[in-house]
Amino acid sequence: MVSSEGTLVHPKGAYRIMAHIFVPVVDQHQHPLMPTTPARARCWIRSGKATGFWKGGVFCVRLNVEPSARETQAIVVGIDPGSKKEGYSVVSAAHTYLNIQADARTGVQEAEQQSTRMRRTRRYRKTPCRQPRQNRHQSRKKLPPSTKARWQWKWRLATFLCHLFPVSAFVVEDIKAMTRPGTGGRWNSTFSPLQVGKIWFYNALHKLAPVTIKQGWETKSLREQLGLKKTSKKLAEVWNAHCVDAWVLAYSAVGGCPTPDNTGLVCIAPLVWHRRQLHRLQPEAGGKRKPYGGTLSQGIKRGTLIRHPKWGKAYVGGTRDGKISLHEPQTGKRLTQGAKVTDCRLMKLMRWRTRLVFLSSTYTPRKERALPPTA
Repeated sequence: MVSSEGTLVHPKGAYRIMAHIFVPVVDQHQHPLMPTTPARARCWIRSGKATGFWKGGVFCVRLNVEPSARETQAIVVGIDPGSKKEGYSVVSAAHTYLNIQADARTGVQEAEQQSTRMRRTRRYRKTPCRQPRQNRHQSRKKLPPSTKARWQWKWRLATFLCHLFPVSAFVVEDIKAMTRPGTGGRWNSTFSPLQVGKIWFYNALHKLAPVTIKQGWETKSLREQLGLKKTSKKLAEVWNAHCVDAWVLAYSAVGGCPTPDNTGLVCIAPLVWHRRQLHRLQPEAGGKRKPYGGTLSQGIKRGTLIRHPKWGKAYVGGTRDGKISLHEPQTGKRLTQGAKVTDCRLMKLMRWRTRLVFLSSTYTPRKERALPPTA
């Protein structure tokens, strides 16, 4: 029951695993309850007991009546951080509710370097400017922008899962960087942005639910005990790439069946926009510099899902000459640069791109077809 904000794409033959898919449930006050099956969710929607809605690419139901019970089981989220991809698994003792493979947030360091070059170039212009102010943040301990963006992206996904499921705990695989021999002094305490960033992340997770830290060798040992194999292709969109470790981490805290009953994969990629610039780096003919970057395109927030009469469902990208560009919701491929604002019907603001990989890596579908949501 996952799609890119309203489009269900089922590979041919995927209905044989639909029994292992679960739908998140929230009450009238948006408090998460125990997930339910798609069949029961359809019955609730038909009878008016619940209303379906999409949140972050995941189909959920909202109860219109008081729930019959509010007891919840222990649900643990396993997190396997990575430099390019990272895995998240929502697991209880009875079922595996959701597996997410997310792209890591990258490109911030290069953007900051370009911003620094532009700022230093402007300093030599003979134009009126204010006097430099004192750096009031000099004594504060802060994260580098690239590190902060990486760990904030992980925290956003963890918060998103807490809005869908009654999460009782987090289990995170610890990552380490090289230290200097000896006492090390200040270097070994804050030697790496990675070290400082993960401490910030752990403290932020503690505000959501209790956190357990596992070492990499512990995850590997438990994975081998369970007889699960991990692929060497780290960028592959399969459950055995990253979610296998995330599932093992969650299993170490909640127990249950030693094999997952759901290996469906939800692939998430953050929407990245260019930072707003005063103008482009190079002038065009006539010495004119056009504006570049930002988060608005002709008054529409970039990333907004729209419906176009020709291109169907797409999300808004950049703008040029009074028109906007449209992108495919699942892959991010640009469809056109000449869409008119009057032809677009606004639907929803997207924060990331979502794509569903329904079957395991052993099944390769020959043909895909789009099916509307079953009411």
